[in-house]
Order: sequence, then structure tokens, then C-alpha cells
Amino acid sequence: MALSAVALSGCLASKKSPSPASGNVSHTALATMERVALGARQCWFKSGDPQFRQYTLAPELVSYTGRPRILVVPAKNPNDRPLLVVQAEGNPGRMERFGPLMQSPLSERIERDTARWASGQKSC
Repeated sequence: MALSAVALSGCLASKKSPSPASGNVSHTALATMERVALGARQCWFKSGDPQFRQYTLAPELVSYTGRPRILVVPAKNPNDRPLLVVQAEGNPGRMERFGPLMQSPLSERIERDTARWASGQKSC
């Protein structure tokens, strides 16, 4: 009996607990939009990307409506209407993008980049 208890404890000790991996990403609306905001800030704005140089990022992640979002606004007039709104709702977060930039040549890139960041990838 003592031998089987030792064998059992050896088996239990060898089990690995799941390690945090990129596949272990929260998909709530807030977590999704936090990842998108970080990606946009790093890849579109801090990098000095010429396609986004004339804009600035206005994250609105604290949302009482359950729709955290980021806004892309004109850099020279940040109080103007947003040119892009990216928001998510629900769990898992369903993301939507709208605004004038989604009818511009940047729309495909915005779709690709935001989908990649929402999935947990950090690459630009």
C-alpha cells in the first residue's frame, strides 16, 4: 500500500500545470480592446507609421455600456469626430470597426491589424 501511494504521488508530481501561452488569451470585450489599443498605439502611432501620422489614438476602454472602444481622431483636432471607431461587445468580444477610414485605402489594413491584435498576436 505504501508503495502504491509513493507511485501515485510520483505520477501526480510529474503532471505539468498548463503554462500561460498565447492560446490562453481572454476573449472578453475589454481584454480584446486592451490588446487592440496596445497594438494600435505601438504599431500605428509610436512607430511613426506614415499612414497614421496625421491621426492620434483616443482609447475609451472604461465603458459603462459594455462596449470598450478606441477612437482614431485627427492629430491636429483631437476633439473632432472620430475617423475610426473600433469597439467590442460581449464574451467572447465581437469586434466591429466603422467610420470614414473604413471607406479608405486603409480599411483592409485596419481589418487585418485589429483582427491580429484581438487574437493575441503582438506583431506589427
